[in-house]
Amino acid sequence: MKCVALHTLGCKLNYAETATIGKQFADHGYRLVGIDEPSDVVVINTCSVTERADRECRQLVRRALRHSPNAFVAVVGCYSQLRHQELASIEGVDLVLGSKEKFDVLRYLGNAAKRSVADVYVSCKEEIHETHLASSAGFEDRTRAFLKIQDGCDYQCTYCTIPQARGMSRSIACSQIVAQAHEIANQGYQELVLTGVNVGDYGNGIESNLLQLLKELVKVDGIQRIRISSIEPNLLTDELLEFWFAEKKLCKHWHIPLQSGSDAILKSMRRRYLTDLYKKKIESIKKAIPSAGIGADVIVGFPGEEEQQFEETYAFLADQPISYLHVFSYSPRPNTPAMQFAQQVPPQEKSHRSERLRQLSARKRRLFYQGFEEKIVDVLFETRSSKELVTGLTGEYVHVNVATAQEITNQLLHVKILHTAQDFCSGILISS
Repeated sequence: MKCVALHTLGCKLNYAETATIGKQFADHGYRLVGIDEPSDVVVINTCSVTERADRECRQLVRRALRHSPNAFVAVVGCYSQLRHQELASIEGVDLVLGSKEKFDVLRYLGNAAKRSVADVYVSCKEEIHETHLASSAGFEDRTRAFLKIQDGCDYQCTYCTIPQARGMSRSIACSQIVAQAHEIANQGYQELVLTGVNVGDYGNGIESNLLQLLKELVKVDGIQRIRISSIEPNLLTDELLEFWFAEKKLCKHWHIPLQSGSDAILKSMRRRYLTDLYKKKIESIKKAIPSAGIGADVIVGFPGEEEQQFEETYAFLADQPISYLHVFSYSPRPNTPAMQFAQQVPPQEKSHRSERLRQLSARKRRLFYQGFEEKIVDVLFETRSSKELVTGLTGEYVHVNVATAQEITNQLLHVKILHTAQDFCSGILISS
């Protein structure tokens, strides 16, 4: 049996797509192995959001070839779409596929014989029209399944390459998504995580919207929880929020990108909101669901972000009841307007600002977790980290450890939280 190693860089959307590609290989008789195991074929699904993702791709190619020097190496996805000639020049790469072609990797693979010069198949972004259904279900032993509902983006943020890499916003038909959700439930998954490039924009071009989709998905028997990976603040309508608050299956966890707490920087980024709108959305959520988990993405060191603008961001975040932050240092991306902006921030200053925000995030997470002490919560247990310790997640995105020898993986159980640490809570099982 031939072996294929698959590796994902980037977001949960990429992970769902890699899983779908992996299942195609399995259907053709391949055995799936890790990238550090001997393999006949290596597929790397790339990301190009940051400069680091670019470097990681190159490192992965070299790493895979150290373990499998004769393996056929295919590099697919966003970085392939944007920088295909660079990838094709990497020694050992045999095939480069863009965003449109990646789901046909088996066809382009041929007999999987090493090539002296890499084959490149990349369509221009105007030709990227299809939206392939993708799900992580059945790919690995997990309790949560990631389901792609949307692809592409119509926003034109000045720092972002995603519209260039994935094309315009488009959505998968509601009937297809619901059918896939039923299949995921039949496989025993308890939680469904909806993912895409701009999930809140779901329905674009198909006369639907995210609210209508959610109303259908909550009817799927077997799925106990539905989580939305990320949603833009300007797309959190009052009607959507009201349904979200009331529906028990919808996790009370919102990941809402902020990017900056300075209105001047938000305008320079060409975001579609200002801090006042963001604050109002947070206030609405916390008023309705005081225990809600709220995460935010923040970019530090955007061109023109002087000390004053950074301090505005820090103060804004410090004042908001946000549970945790994902902090990114701005990295110039080719063919984006921000790359040409004046006042680029020195790397050392970016690192300093990032560290301050990460420390703020750690304090906020600890405070958020402390709010659950002595409370009873529902935890979906995912992994056994030792013979006696099992880890899971609440709907609010709180990591919980329970000491037990019972086999409780993939069960949704009541837990009383006893105490908290920096990155997790500890509790005991409570009989229902």
